[in-house]
Amino acid sequence: MRRTLNESMKVLLLHSNDIHSRLEQAAKMAGYIADQRRVYGSDRVLVVDCGDHMDRMRLETEGSDGLVNIELLNAAGYEAFVPGNNEGLTYPMGSLAESLGKRARFAVLGANMRVMATGERPEWLQPGTIVKKGGLSIGLIGVTAAFADFYKLLGWQVTDPLEAVREQVRAMRSHTDVLVVMSHLGLPLDRRMAEEIEGIDLILGGHTHHLLEEPLVVGRTTICAAGKFGERIGRVEIGLDPAGSRPVFRAECVPVAAFPEDAAAAGIIGSYREAGERRLSRVIARLDAPLPASTERESPLGNLLAAGLRRHADAEIGIVNAGQLLGGLAKGDVTAGQLHALCPSPINPCRMKLAGSLIRQALEESLLDEFTAMPIRGFGFRGEVLGALAVDGLDIVYDPDGPDYGKIRSISVNGSPFDERRQYVVGTIDMFTFGVGYKSLREGREIRYYLPEFIRDIVADCLGDPDLISRSRQKRWKAVGT
Repeated sequence: MRRTLNESMKVLLLHSNDIHSRLEQAAKMAGYIADQRRVYGSDRVLVVDCGDHMDRMRLETEGSDGLVNIELLNAAGYEAFVPGNNEGLTYPMGSLAESLGKRARFAVLGANMRVMATGERPEWLQPGTIVKKGGLSIGLIGVTAAFADFYKLLGWQVTDPLEAVREQVRAMRSHTDVLVVMSHLGLPLDRRMAEEIEGIDLILGGHTHHLLEEPLVVGRTTICAAGKFGERIGRVEIGLDPAGSRPVFRAECVPVAAFPEDAAAAGIIGSYREAGERRLSRVIARLDAPLPASTERESPLGNLLAAGLRRHADAEIGIVNAGQLLGGLAKGDVTAGQLHALCPSPINPCRMKLAGSLIRQALEESLLDEFTAMPIRGFGFRGEVLGALAVDGLDIVYDPDGPDYGKIRSISVNGSPFDERRQYVVGTIDMFTFGVGYKSLREGREIRYYLPEFIRDIVADCLGDPDLISRSRQKRWKAVGT
């Protein structure tokens, strides 16, 4: 795509967000970026990413601890990057120090991120930076979503992003011609930022996967965002108003589906695919018999995961949705790559106290097709549908022909009668605490999250325990008359 900048335009800003390891899309973007640099010159083109590039659902990313993503950003000539929650919450700080600290050839921006132990930012992380392009001084400020409770478990102190932006605007405004916030906060906070903080010219957004085919203008601030999964790249032509020397923008989102993949980027993906396959080929267990999985009903692998969550949390009950598992395990060797393929979601275990009445509600919903077949998107979930509930520590007798929310005849907890008034300690997953799927499970108290372990790590640990494997084949859900 070749086009001419308006005479008043001085810089072409290209921006991406929420690629989520759609690496082939990143390779197509790389080709487009290279083409734009050939047309306009590197001194007039600025390229940035607003986070959630390094999604561990992809084999190449999982197998390289995100290095494939960094190499693609480097090769495409990105100049600034904001860590999203897929970077900050799915990689330990040491891994980020290796990838973003040692391997990145671009500025890594996080104005509201500090190391908890020191209260300082690591050397590789800056609150903002100023770049010179086309005769303009362009200030870039980066902020990420403040999942403070989760970040704390990985050693990060993540503060109010709007306060961090306000501080950086005060520090940078007088030194820049154009002030840009690279935001991994989501559209509601981007709007609020534009309304409440003076001095921001442009906000580039991400996190909520919003696509702004036409930019929003709030007061004197323009807001842009390019959707999700690398389907589009954002394009902003920047100039100065001759009358008032204020920046002016012409923005759009360019679909990349028809672009060819950049050859160098495709080569990077291929080399990391081979390395990832080798790394994830390690055998972590050997099964004497298969462990099937089902999203619609009770299955041994689902039961095993529920038992592992219960054990990990030292809980009375384990509960997880079967949709987390994309397939079962065959007899024989089980590799790390198999577990990654069957359980790719970056979802963490958690522990909570939950009233028996709320547990019963979720169990009743697990017998309804509208829940088990419910499509789920986001919140770390990488499956297709919610699935039935897999449990451990519970024995449930139900009538499949009973009325909705009245199918369950009896429940026992580790051999004792179930008490709807009692608070039970439950080992489960963080996704439920966000109010996804079985919404009664969001009402837990005294919640404790476990990071950096994912639920596939829980499965891997369970595969080394013959007793848990044997018990996983015992039915927890029993229909009357069977």
